[in-house]
Amino acid sequence: MAEIKLIGTDVDGTLTDAGMYYTIDGDVMKKFNTHDGMGLKLCQQAGIKTAILTSENTPIVTKRAEKLKIDYLFQGMKSKLETITKLCEELSIGLENVAYIGDDINDYEILSAVGLKACPADAITKIKEIPDIKIMALKGGEGAVREFIDNYILT
Repeated sequence: MAEIKLIGTDVDGTLTDAGMYYTIDGDVMKKFNTHDGMGLKLCQQAGIKTAILTSENTPIVTKRAEKLKIDYLFQGMKSKLETITKLCEELSIGLENVAYIGDDINDYEILSAVGLKACPADAITKIKEIPDIKIMALKGGEGAVREFIDNYILT
């Protein structure tokens, strides 16, 4: 396996439990898992760049990325694969040097292309059927990202 130099993650259903929580005033909330955040920090300490890729565009994710000091935040893009490919070109690395974890159909293309791929236990069936994907025991928002990092990246 090629050396992992970049880890990317989806947000809804991966860093979160895929729930959309609304206050009485209509404010949206998301629940993140602190273990996932620590795992991403450990990757950074090991010299691995971190990226969050989400088709949503929300200040909640911006705040979480800032708190974790994520190296690259991409929101509102149409093609995660196109986005990560451009980033790989900028970093002079190949897709084989990328680890990515995602859970739903908008992650299919990128998961099919990267060197190391994983999904939470509650990912959709089509994602779980991608060849060579690592299926975590934990669900999205319950530490699946940290499980991926601990068991496959920082081993």
